[in-house]
Amino acid sequence: MLRERGLRLTPQRQLILEAVHELGHATPESVHNAVRERAAGVNITTVYRTLELLEELGLVNHTHLSHGSPTYHAAGEDQHVHLVCRSCGSIDEMDPAVMSPVTDRLRAERDFRVDVGHVSLFGVCGNCKENE
Repeated sequence: MLRERGLRLTPQRQLILEAVHELGHATPESVHNAVRERAAGVNITTVYRTLELLEELGLVNHTHLSHGSPTYHAAGEDQHVHLVCRSCGSIDEMDPAVMSPVTDRLRAERDFRVDVGHVSLFGVCGNCKENE
């Protein structure tokens, strides 16, 4: 895909893409840490720029799971709703069908189509609720 757009598949780009696949839900910082283990010379700016490029190419997607950096995951994965625990920070995934009543209503009443891959619901997971 990179070559089709006249771009090179550099070792840094390959390492960053591999890190996103391996980490699952990965912030630029976690990608940077993973890449630095294999190539110490890759800086955080390169990671951010490469993630943006990979998203433009449709190879990764991002969502916001906190107030900080976006979280990236491989684009080939099934879409899912993110469940983020405010207490322990765990991230779980849910089938997007759980959002059907909301997305159907928004489409019917507002002709609005929700990008479910960017939906994040915040709350407290069952483990943390039990520990309260």
